[in-house]
Amino acid sequence: MKLTSEHLKTLHSLYIAHLKKALDMEREITKALPKMVDKSTTPELANAFRSHLKETEGHVSRIEQILQRQTGSSKSETCKAIGALITEAEDGIKDAKDDPMVLDVTLIAAGQEVEHHEIAVYGTLRSWAQLMGHNEDVSLLESTLKEEKAADEKLTRISVDANARAAA
Repeated sequence: MKLTSEHLKTLHSLYIAHLKKALDMEREITKALPKMVDKSTTPELANAFRSHLKETEGHVSRIEQILQRQTGSSKSETCKAIGALITEAEDGIKDAKDDPMVLDVTLIAAGQEVEHHEIAVYGTLRSWAQLMGHNEDVSLLESTLKEEKAADEKLTRISVDANARAAA
């Protein structure tokens, strides 16, 4: 597995490459969340996904703002990880479609897998921004990181009842 390429010779170039992937990640999530809203069988879960969609649109805007400031462009690069997570989620949804309780648990698990990836991405980006003294970026990345953690916590709370119903 190739971790670096010729153009990633500095922390700043690595930072920019990961910001571009984060932008693609958030754009892909904005496409996937409406499908998760539609597949949810409880209003609470649908509302959680709907609420996070609005936040995710803000995440796109923040990353575009950072990239614009850092590079003069808001060009993205493909995030292979989010593509794989979305494919896994779609497969799970197809497999669980016959049982509404299992479907919700599958949606929650898929949502949390994505949230955990995003938490890792934003934690890393925030740390790099701090090291390089990009204080405006740090603030935006910290806001996004807090929202991702809150979305994960909300899914955890919802999962308590959903998991119990699916296990019964």
